[in-house]
Amino acid sequence: MSNREILIKHLNLKPHPEGGFYAETYRDKGTISKTALPDRFGGDRNYSTAILFLLSKGEFSRLHRIASDEVWHFYGGDPLVVFEISPSGELKETLLGQDVLSGQKLQHVVPAGAWFGAYPAAGSAYCLVGATVAPGFDFADFELAEAEKLGAEFPQHKAAIERLC
Repeated sequence: MSNREILIKHLNLKPHPEGGFYAETYRDKGTISKTALPDRFGGDRNYSTAILFLLSKGEFSRLHRIASDEVWHFYGGDPLVVFEISPSGELKETLLGQDVLSGQKLQHVVPAGAWFGAYPAAGSAYCLVGATVAPGFDFADFELAEAEKLGAEFPQHKAAIERLC
């Protein structure tokens, strides 16, 4: 059994709708009332949530956006690229990994409303990361990108959008 398979089994990871495997590891029991949240939230939300997320060579996290900031944490395996497009069209790629002395990041924040996805960096076999979301994640706040629509909005990034949709 490969390290990837061992981790999937040991961490009880399940297939994620955007690609890869995940497990929700934390959901705060406290809630924030819809009336105290910005309009982009359709209801009450938990204070915070956290997941483990694993991507392997050839897999990717499809472009999507959520209503909250999302903090990515690198835990193990090989480097991972977090790809994002801001609402103004700025493209940013951040390399998560353990080699911080060569510029890899242990953590990265994707701001609410940015389109983002991820994929293992060249030469990576698998990447184990985590994501913390506050206010907590709810699938009602999750929007998967449509390549044609997003490519029309950001034609300068069309090739990358098509690759990650």
